[in-house]
Amino acid sequence: MTTDTTNSPRQIGSLSCLCPNASFSSSVFDDAQWNLLGEQQHQDKVNEDEFDQIEIEEGEGGDEIKPLELDHSGSSFKDPQLGVLSQSRVFFEQFPLECPREERIRQILSMGSMERHGNGNNHNNIHINGNGNGNVAALEIEKPRSKHRIRHSQHKSLQFDEDNLSHEDNPRLIYINDPRRTNDKYEFTGNEIRTSKYTIITFLPKNLFIQFHRVAYLYFLAIAALNQLPPLAVFGRTVSLFPLLFVLCVTAIKDGYEDWRRHRSDRKENNRETLVCQSGDFRMKIWKKIQAGEVVKIFANESIPCDMVLLGSSDPSGLAYIQTMNLDGESNLKTRYARQETALAVSDGGMISGLIRCEPPNRNIYEFTANMEFNEHRFPLSQSNIVLRGCQLKNTDWIIGVVVYAGQETKAMLNSAASPSKRSRLEGYMNRETLWLSIFLFIMCLVVAFGMGLWLLRHKDQLDTLPYYRKRYFTSGRDNLKRYKYYGLPMETFFSFLSSIIVFQIMIPISLYITMELVRLGQSYFMIEDNHMYDSSSDSRFQCRSLNINEDLGQIRYVFSDKTGTLTENKMEFQRASVYGKSYGSSLPMVDLLQEQNIVAASAGRRWKLKSEIAVDSELIELLHKDLTGDERIAAHEFFLTLAACNTVIPILTHGTSSSCIKSELQEDSGEAIDYQGESPDEQALVAAASAYGYTLFERTSGHIVIDVNGEKLRFDVLGLHEFDSVRKRMSVVIRFPTGAVKVLVKGADTSMFSILDNGTEMDDHIRNSTQSHLSGYSSQGLRTLVLAARDLTDEELEVWQCRYEDASTSLTDRVAKLRQTAALIECNLKLLGATGIEDKLQEGVPEAIESLRQAGIKVWVLTGDKQETAISIGLSCKLLTSDMHQIIINGNSEDECRSLLADAKSKYGVKSWRGRNSSLKWKEDGILALPLALIIDGNSLVYILEKDLESELFDLATSCRVVLCCRVAPLQKAGIVDLIKSRTDDMTLAIGDGANDVSMIQMADVGVGICGQEGRQAVMASDFAMGQFQFLKRLLLVHGHWNYQRVGYLILYNFYRNAVFVLMLFWYILCTAFSTTSALTDWSSVFYSVIYTSIPTIVVGILDKDLSHKTLLLYPKLYGSGYRHEAYNLRLFWIMMVDTLWQSLVLFYIPLYTYKDSSIDIWSMGSLWTIAVVVLVNIHLAMDVRRWEVFTHFAVWGSIIITYACMVVLDSIPVFPNYWTIYHLAKSPTYWLTILLITVVALLPRFLFKVVRQTFWPSDIQIARELEILRKHGNLESKKDQGSS
Repeated sequence: MTTDTTNSPRQIGSLSCLCPNASFSSSVFDDAQWNLLGEQQHQDKVNEDEFDQIEIEEGEGGDEIKPLELDHSGSSFKDPQLGVLSQSRVFFEQFPLECPREERIRQILSMGSMERHGNGNNHNNIHINGNGNGNVAALEIEKPRSKHRIRHSQHKSLQFDEDNLSHEDNPRLIYINDPRRTNDKYEFTGNEIRTSKYTIITFLPKNLFIQFHRVAYLYFLAIAALNQLPPLAVFGRTVSLFPLLFVLCVTAIKDGYEDWRRHRSDRKENNRETLVCQSGDFRMKIWKKIQAGEVVKIFANESIPCDMVLLGSSDPSGLAYIQTMNLDGESNLKTRYARQETALAVSDGGMISGLIRCEPPNRNIYEFTANMEFNEHRFPLSQSNIVLRGCQLKNTDWIIGVVVYAGQETKAMLNSAASPSKRSRLEGYMNRETLWLSIFLFIMCLVVAFGMGLWLLRHKDQLDTLPYYRKRYFTSGRDNLKRYKYYGLPMETFFSFLSSIIVFQIMIPISLYITMELVRLGQSYFMIEDNHMYDSSSDSRFQCRSLNINEDLGQIRYVFSDKTGTLTENKMEFQRASVYGKSYGSSLPMVDLLQEQNIVAASAGRRWKLKSEIAVDSELIELLHKDLTGDERIAAHEFFLTLAACNTVIPILTHGTSSSCIKSELQEDSGEAIDYQGESPDEQALVAAASAYGYTLFERTSGHIVIDVNGEKLRFDVLGLHEFDSVRKRMSVVIRFPTGAVKVLVKGADTSMFSILDNGTEMDDHIRNSTQSHLSGYSSQGLRTLVLAARDLTDEELEVWQCRYEDASTSLTDRVAKLRQTAALIECNLKLLGATGIEDKLQEGVPEAIESLRQAGIKVWVLTGDKQETAISIGLSCKLLTSDMHQIIINGNSEDECRSLLADAKSKYGVKSWRGRNSSLKWKEDGILALPLALIIDGNSLVYILEKDLESELFDLATSCRVVLCCRVAPLQKAGIVDLIKSRTDDMTLAIGDGANDVSMIQMADVGVGICGQEGRQAVMASDFAMGQFQFLKRLLLVHGHWNYQRVGYLILYNFYRNAVFVLMLFWYILCTAFSTTSALTDWSSVFYSVIYTSIPTIVVGILDKDLSHKTLLLYPKLYGSGYRHEAYNLRLFWIMMVDTLWQSLVLFYIPLYTYKDSSIDIWSMGSLWTIAVVVLVNIHLAMDVRRWEVFTHFAVWGSIIITYACMVVLDSIPVFPNYWTIYHLAKSPTYWLTILLITVVALLPRFLFKVVRQTFWPSDIQIARELEILRKHGNLESKKDQGSS
């Protein structure tokens, strides 16, 4: 291969990597280029601007460029020192550019951000330390800490520790196969992991510290402490501690059990075994004893015990496949590479020794920056050279690696932090009501204290003569006339206030916290076991990953959904192709008999069989089997070569049967089946389609790929690969054909591809216009589109790109940005080949689910990265968009344009601000314009809107529309849209997605739901709830969400009522006993009241009660509206409940008082009556509100009354108690039973009448639906056809 040169130098702008004496040679790239710095005794301070114009002259050897020799018998190169790079760099070192030593030093010093001293304030200092032998001991790059930060486009909850990424100031030194030297100096952590919170020693103090973060617990601790003081000992000192101790113990037992399970899991993990190099041999060693610096050997399907730099594998080129599902949730295989230098040493069986300088431990699983010194050479290491703990080795017999991070310092352990905790909305409201109860408590205590002060003042002269109150001893002996528990009027008043707080303490219900946790646990069990939410295709049940927001599922107002993999299956099928301006695939999979025979005859020699079914176009097949002449035939050839080569897909060969859509006896023969593993379902579909058309990728190694083109195996050398990124929105691969020609093959989004095409002939313009027309048609059909292009690279362009690619791919700083700049050198002036259309089918039940959610009053917004036309098509097919909707499309390219578009849309449709909508008759109750609107906006517009002062304009317009469709949005923009609603309204938001790009949205929303889909489990791991399909969201919200909200809302109100009625009863008693804070109830009765006597019914009803059946809730989705309208729990219901509580407490106290006014009954008998009466009253109150009676409900409600009687019998049978034998005397009297009956009837009569009147004249939707259910059940109404039930 030669290059044409002229005597005059050639001018090439802004290519600082070129050398005047540049030439190809058969020698490989000197990976020890850093060592050259050691021989240079001074630093060349060269500004990058000096390299903007560089002259290239002929070298001494003439203009002949010698190609690198390949060993075509195998996959290796003849030179044993060839280095292997990752796919992101794709092995440039196979075709390096040899530059003179001095020039290369200058390049290194001037490359990228390494600027000379004095060139601006933001500079780097490079110190080169020689060791006398021409080798470099260290290359230190000093960075100004205040300005040099590595930016990551991550959500704030997922940001990495940026300080750790700049590691040059404090590198970690790992001596390969020398753990003693590695750890003696630096004392790195061992490989033992611990996910548990506690040890035996720290459990009690640490658990108590965590529990007392709840303010209510501190309140009860203060109450118990006050009761220990002699003047305030209202209850027994031991008894007063019982409620708090009970709650603390129950929580501690739960926490202890969970932590014991973590200890058990840790012990199992730490005691696993693997092979470690010890004294020259590999021997078994348990994981927890592995140290940094040790060499470890892992076999296929084994887990990686620690973070290791790959040294070699069973593949001669050092290639290994790993599965990272446990780490990042992705199920597809990833490729990792050993450096060729170490891989050859491993394959030769020699011992490896060297030094690795790497960054300190950090959480970033997508980056790794290090250098390795090996055989007096130094070369860089990247993320593709490291395998992380938790991954599994797949499709590789074995690998060998050196441990760089172990135990708690591994990236997996550093990323093991839990998702941010979310708080229930009802719990927030509950705290508001708790504050009101605290105010009531304070007022009652003030009344008692004030009354005590007045009573003491009024009777100050009688205190020594009153039979029940005295301030002096009147006994003979040394205590005669001394003060008897009397501390003076002010202190007595103050002590009365504190004593009242102790007596009335359960006004703040401590048992409510435990009750809510148990109820949520029970609700979660029934949600998990719901077979209607079981996905058989993925064998996944519903998951409750967060137990504290179950009731929020019943209050959702906005659902933010991803499209791909959430609404669709994310199983891509190749449907359409536009090749050289002609569209194919419109008749798929219809093939007539004659065409079928032609296709079978053409493909008879092909032995590759796809596992998945691919429909092919007969006309395109015929074109591909013509002679390789003519522009259309060549374009089709390069089109499918691009599909097969421009990807990172891994072919996996297995023996299997064909599943082609063409049935023929000729295809029944046995052969090898091929399957593809890739990081993207799109890529897998495109490669499988290429195989179906005769271009089968069946081999991928570190430096080449092999494609079977209609039976002819062609080997292509991969010179470089620029992977897809969100900035370029395309990927490209540079390959050398067997003929020696070099091409760049590119595929990407149409928005990024048409701008880099070559403006050529009229024919090119015709092809371009036709392709754009086809793309519009594909998008309108809901297909995902990509554009393919290619061009030949001249020798000169290849040289320029290779040298620049070398510097970019080995750079330790800004590597991604430099690779992006390098890609721009070749991704230009491309020849358009065609476009593809891939179908991503809707999941089953999605249209019905969206329609039901809309009927329920829930607004569904779709946030997707797809094209606008594709998103609109999917929106129509899933019934999100309807034909009667007016579409408002916002596609702005500047802030002013976006402002104008928003203002025009608002004025055209009369959109008002959020606050002014209720005054207009054009608006419905839910704030949506009567005219159905759909807002469609792209990510480019959101850039200007979300970062400027246009948020309020977008908010007003979006909330006026029934549907919002956001296209081409980035992950952080998804979170921004959710935050737009969450921060400006009180409505509850739910985000649902299936991929890593949905994590920020899921964590931002009030409720996050993950789909167990094709894109891994990152969304599931970040979610609060997880399920297999989008259609289950309908049942989750309309059924379980409704039930949970109704139950918990009633549970909170009932607990407030239950405790308040008891406290008010005590309050009335104290007012009748000279404000003395004495109690007619025993200490144990007061404690057992909320813990034992009345707790079990509330838990059972909170778990099992159902106001409506699931069929009714699904048939009438509008019933869900009671949740976001807060009908089951609001401040008005709280005040009504408090008024009812006040009445019931008065009845409870005064009826027994007047019934036994003239009797000789003692105070303890009266207390026993009050105890039984209040338990019966609150349980009958609960029974009146139970909507669905189950066997367990009967046991709980009536059993609670029986348990109360049993406890009273036991307590009254203990002689030391003052209430000894009282229950036996009372039970004999008919008055006792009639009094309890009278209390119950009179206390609950107003509530009963109120419910009758309300349900008769002002029934709610739920009440009407309940009556309809009852009528249907008894056969008084003909059953209508259940069209909406599942």
